[in-house]
Amino acid sequence: MKYQAKVTFVGPMASEFLRERIAVLFQEDAPEELREFAILHDGQHLTAPVAVGDVFEIDEVPFRVLAVGPVANENLANLGHLALKFNGETTIEMPGDICLEDKPIPPITIGTTIQIREGE
Repeated sequence: MKYQAKVTFVGPMASEFLRERIAVLFQEDAPEELREFAILHDGQHLTAPVAVGDVFEIDEVPFRVLAVGPVANENLANLGHLALKFNGETTIEMPGDICLEDKPIPPITIGTTIQIREGE
């Protein structure tokens, strides 16, 4: 397991981002101005860098990691921040992006579990 967290807060605008197939994650201590659109979690320690081929799970629903931006691992390790794009793309738009498979996103609510594990 590379990373594990539980959702503790879902900002009122997070569902609008999810409709656009984007999830913005931050640790619980995110600045107030980011909380409105963010999904906050209690994750603490990235044990190994996220890489193409890894699996990102939302309540055990797997999404294959297709692309990882050059600052995504640093953002996750230092801020618990991820910009997830469920777009099926193998190239990133922004340096902090992680692109995932394009398939239905399960509901994300308080208590949802998030895990990143090494691909098989």
